[in-house]
Amino acid sequence: MKKTLLLLCIFIFNFNLSLTQSVAFAKDDDNDDTKVVNTAKTSHLRNTEQPTQTNLKLEANTSLNKNKATRQATITLDTELQTSAGIKTQTLQSSQHNTEFNAHGKAINLHPLLALRNRYLLLLTEQNSARAHFKQAEQNINRQQELYTHGASSKRSLQEQEAQWHTSKAQTEASQYQHQAVIDEARLLWGKELTDWALSNHSTPLDAFLSRQKKLLQITLPTNKQLPDGVKTIFIEATGDRSKAVKAQLVSIATQTETLAQGESYYFETDAKNILTGMNVTAWIPEQENQQQGVVIPKSALLWHLDQALVYLKIDEETFKRQPISQYSTLAEGYFISGVLKDDDEIVTQGAQTLLSEELKGQIPKEDDD
Repeated sequence: MKKTLLLLCIFIFNFNLSLTQSVAFAKDDDNDDTKVVNTAKTSHLRNTEQPTQTNLKLEANTSLNKNKATRQATITLDTELQTSAGIKTQTLQSSQHNTEFNAHGKAINLHPLLALRNRYLLLLTEQNSARAHFKQAEQNINRQQELYTHGASSKRSLQEQEAQWHTSKAQTEASQYQHQAVIDEARLLWGKELTDWALSNHSTPLDAFLSRQKKLLQITLPTNKQLPDGVKTIFIEATGDRSKAVKAQLVSIATQTETLAQGESYYFETDAKNILTGMNVTAWIPEQENQQQGVVIPKSALLWHLDQALVYLKIDEETFKRQPISQYSTLAEGYFISGVLKDDDEIVTQGAQTLLSEELKGQIPKEDDD
């Protein structure tokens, strides 16, 4: 009887446990279904709301771009503010400018040319002496022949005078050959122009080089360039700064070129005081056939903002406008600009930085624009 009751109790306990677990599993399944439904609804709501937010952003950006596009590119300052800001202007005038290409050269040593000059002068003295001796020998032999004809002189004396005449003649011819050899050597190494300078008996242009008033330059052009016809003046500078370049005048074509650069070489003279013998120089050579029409502006007129060169034009008494500059050429007196600016334009030469600051200040959005 006891065993039967114990078995009945165990059966009832297991049955209740199974029933409890089944109910729990059913609730879990319902919760999972509810989560899936809620997740789907949330995802659907997000997908529905996202385009609305994107559209708002695009509309805001479009509105901002429209505001930027409608901003005025001009600046207005009354005359009193212009005076206090130190703004000065200049009316531009048209000018012509040749495009340039770069070449390189060197201030050369004239010692070899001077050595040839000294040899030439020494040989010239020897030649004059030989000619004098030959002239004397010629007079002696003529007199000796006359005496021999009249029986007043022996044949031996005549023969001695003839020997002296032949010796003097040979010495004269030798001095002439040596004299011509120096001339040929000078022309071969330095060209006809410099040779004429060096071998002249009188005061020559070479004297200015001896007194260091001038320097001789050898400029070698790039292999694909030639010196244009009619170009006699170029600009040179030792540090490569075009704004500091000075003029150099053509002397002649050089007979030799440098070992590194294989282009044509020319001799130029300059009176630049900062150029010393042995210095390397940069040369700017105009291309005559590419002459351009434009204007020259002072260096103080050109500004830079965000890697863009610009100037300010004065439109009327109180209005200024920014003008971007894409290309310009550097000159000693300023910058040459073609195509953008024209004759009679009034450009700001002083105080342009103040105008740029005012323009940038006006582009800062107010708090209400955010």
